[in-house]
Amino acid sequence: MTHDNIDGPPPALASRFLCTAEFEVAGGIIGIGASPFGDQRLGYVTGGRFFGPLINGIILPGGGNWSRSGRLGGDTSVGTFDARAVWQTDTGELVYLSYGGRSVIPDDVRAEFADPDAPPVDPSRYYLRIAPVFETASETFGWLNGVLAVGIGERTDFGVRHQIYAVR
Repeated sequence: MTHDNIDGPPPALASRFLCTAEFEVAGGIIGIGASPFGDQRLGYVTGGRFFGPLINGIILPGGGNWSRSGRLGGDTSVGTFDARAVWQTDTGELVYLSYGGRSVIPDDVRAEFADPDAPPVDPSRYYLRIAPVFETASETFGWLNGVLAVGIGERTDFGVRHQIYAVR
């Protein structure tokens, strides 16, 4: 394979802010346990909301995130996401979303997450990224069917908050 067809750097990745999504995980994280494939956990979505310039509404209960974690070096955990949720827009239309993603959390941050009396952890100290895709029968929001998005996440006292961007 040659690179003769490349003239200069590739175009920059562009995005447009879609919304903020706040997933409530009131039941906490259910630890399923370590198997030969990793440490499996489940976070059950109990509700939430999403809001932004293009779409607003609530996150319906019943979704979840089936995550696995392992080690990345001696003092850091790494995880994967396999999440599903249903959003209901302010106009009553339903949007299904699914996403994968990655987390990288140093052990000192994980210890702070486990302490209920600790203040919120600065999200610049850990890495939480998702790549959602959407599916809807809505004519109004049908444009979401063609969107690949990326999200930057942070852990909150109610679950997780993602700033979601549509990749152009």
